[in-house]
Amino acid sequence: MNIAIFASGRGTNFQAILNSINTGFLPARVTVLISDRSDAAALDTARANNIQTSHLSQKMFPSEDALAEAMLNVLSTQRVELIALAGYLKKIPTQVIRRYKNRILNIHPALLPFFGGAGMYGHHVHEAVIESGMKISGATVHFVDEEYDHGQVIMQKTVEISKEDTPGSLAAKVLKIEHEIFPQAIKAFILGKIKIEGKKAWITS
Repeated sequence: MNIAIFASGRGTNFQAILNSINTGFLPARVTVLISDRSDAAALDTARANNIQTSHLSQKMFPSEDALAEAMLNVLSTQRVELIALAGYLKKIPTQVIRRYKNRILNIHPALLPFFGGAGMYGHHVHEAVIESGMKISGATVHFVDEEYDHGQVIMQKTVEISKEDTPGSLAAKVLKIEHEIFPQAIKAFILGKIKIEGKKAWITS
């Protein structure tokens, strides 16, 4: 299956996906890396692996529709069947979401529906989790719809929060399980094992 990766930063989840492909765990190939930032480290990772890259930012286009058209042109050219958001911090244009309905997966560094939504990314999430007094946190893989962190949850995994944890140490714990469950969820999608009914999604055996 042809996968497009959207990333805004380091792209460690992108690297985890590549590792899973290289070991044979994922029967897929990444055909393009799209980033809203021209200096994203994920672009360097893509180039080092001979993967097509594309820098597409809203600042480059007069409207969301124009950005969506550019994205869809890239996705069509690369014959993309699934989009994986690996640390992509911008909202996906509505046209792209509708064209790839139930074919866009995101990894979020918290247990949705808690600690999601606009502004809940990176250290902001982990700071909010610790300040809340929660005893556990984790990561969530979900489908992407028109709202931030709102689509059906596919898979979650938890980590314990200790009294000594800081936002940085919690981020490291959560990132480790992100790298585990994102490739697992993508594999389930590829194998047709994700079922959707209304607002619920789950992985079948």
